Amino acid sequence: MNKERINQTLNNLFSLEDKVILMTGGAGAIGSEIAKCYANLGAKVIIADVNKDSMNEVGDEIRKDGGEVTLMNLNLLEEDSINEVVENTIEKYGKIDVLANIAGMNKRVLMTNGSEETFDRIIGVNLKGVYLISIKVAKEMIKINETLPEGKKIHLSIMNVASYNSVMMLGGNSVYGMSKSGIAALTRSQAIEWAKYGFRSNALTPGHISTKLTAQLWDDPYYSKYMLDRIAMARPGYPSDMLGMSVLIASDASAYMSGQLCIVDGGCLAGGQPWEI
Repeated sequence: MNKERINQTLNNLFSLEDKVILMTGGAGAIGSEIAKCYANLGAKVIIADVNKDSMNEVGDEIRKDGGEVTLMNLNLLEEDSINEVVENTIEKYGKIDVLANIAGMNKRVLMTNGSEETFDRIIGVNLKGVYLISIKVAKEMIKINETLPEGKKIHLSIMNVASYNSVMMLGGNSVYGMSKSGIAALTRSQAIEWAKYGFRSNALTPGHISTKLTAQLWDDPYYSKYMLDRIAMARPGYPSDMLGMSVLIASDASAYMSGQLCIVDGGCLAGGQPWEI
């Protein structure tokens, strides 16, 4: 098989050309890398985020590289804001091919020191907001597909973001872990209920990722040793490590994949590093 045919096959499988991708949290450490990757692969990217300054920076980078991006303000704690973003996206592009629910937050606190305010905010952003925007997008795409002939219908792909904390917990992460366990359940529920519409849902599930926000943890000798001893590849993950799986979930290459926790953790949940024998 010649190189041209190989490239054509790969392009057909993984192409994001002209796909409309609505991303929440596209201005964050992981989300921004995914947004730039999607745009570089030809997608029309909509970044919806609460952080205007970071969002503008990411938008400028994408445009500088020749990509297409639209920026929208989004507060996942407000249903009106969610509805406005979805409706404005459809008004501009007429469809949504991919919904990437990347926005999230955490505040590490022991349960005995926690508060209702912290609980409500983490659950609100990480789970309730994802639940509401997914339903809004699904309803809109169901209506749009009712007007389209067979063969032209949009096969919506939803990419939620879970966490290794969906499976394995750390102290001080109870509410975050609850929210991400909820994402795992939500992903499977979406896969089951919306398959009849031709929609898919999968969850990108990162392990321990090194970003500016987690730099303080990785700089701590005790924490870094504790975590690295539990990662088979003996290194933290980086936002760039999430790109391959993110493209797979968004593209037609995953057309028969739904309801999955797509774990990218360097072998952490596999059991960590082996004992020396």
